[in-house]
Amino acid sequence: MKKIFCFSIILIMILFLPISCFAVNYRGMDVSDWQGYINYSEVKNSGIEIVYIKASQGDSIVDSHFRTNYENAKANGLKVGLYHFLTATSVADAESQAEYFASVISGTSPDCKLAMDFEVFEDLNKEEINAISFAFLQKVQALTGKEVIVYSDASNARDTFNRELASKYPLWVAQYEVNSPETGNWNSYEGFQYSDMGTVPGIRGFVDLDTFTESIFLGSTENISTPENTKNEITTYIVQRGNTLSQIATRYGTTVREIAGLNGISNPNLIYVGQVLKIDTTHDISVVTSDKYETNHIVYTIQYGDTLTSISQKYDVPIRCIVQLNDITNPNLIYAGERLRIDLN
Repeated sequence: MKKIFCFSIILIMILFLPISCFAVNYRGMDVSDWQGYINYSEVKNSGIEIVYIKASQGDSIVDSHFRTNYENAKANGLKVGLYHFLTATSVADAESQAEYFASVISGTSPDCKLAMDFEVFEDLNKEEINAISFAFLQKVQALTGKEVIVYSDASNARDTFNRELASKYPLWVAQYEVNSPETGNWNSYEGFQYSDMGTVPGIRGFVDLDTFTESIFLGSTENISTPENTKNEITTYIVQRGNTLSQIATRYGTTVREIAGLNGISNPNLIYVGQVLKIDTTHDISVVTSDKYETNHIVYTIQYGDTLTSISQKYDVPIRCIVQLNDITNPNLIYAGERLRIDLN
């Protein structure tokens, strides 16, 4: 009789446990240019399954490691999410930044919901913050056709973002040194950033660590198309003292090769102050998938001073292999900002 009674009590306790206790959690991390070059083969082997990558900030900044992070994470079979660091101070600004974010990530095929990182509010009041958040999230979802999620620390989830926002968009919450985070106006979370001082093989220094539930995944992973109002958008830039094509390419989320080709520049290392450059801001990304490249394939962004010899020595790969894989016609002519595919087999 005692055994039956005890079993009944245990069964009742199990039935009333939160559903999250039974949810499958996925190990994750989130990264930006702060982490520098990341060896995603080592990251994958360490057990990380999901990586959220910073794509853009404001209305003119593309994270300098966005493309490399995206391509290498995809090539190594990791599930990818993308986020935008929102700096809007008005609804109009929020919609403009949503359009920018959508244009930057066009051509990608994220696996996880697109995230809004809105944490610096200047002098905005709560009503303005929530109006801006709604405007950004609605616009991103309309432009991309993808579901979205709010990234917030536990304090803002409780005191800043309102219940209406919480009822419409899921939460990715940040709170450190706790086993279970506070969710404020949300009843649950789909992402939990539990550390900003994590260590992961393949990354130098600290990185944010997360766990995600299965609901973080998108229902469709089709490519994000380029928004109609940003197709073939050409802008101009006047070269300033100290500029390089690599810096300009990073600023606009394009490549040195694309700028050089569009402007008929034969020597990418030779530009001059006052020169007017045409820049395609379509931000179309050629997707690299793991079924085309092996999991130890990487994409390397050439740095100033690099040579094919130094790159081949760094990765212990013959120069001829790099030349063949990247269709390089002149092995003596490479330039900062160009991206090379490298097969580590």
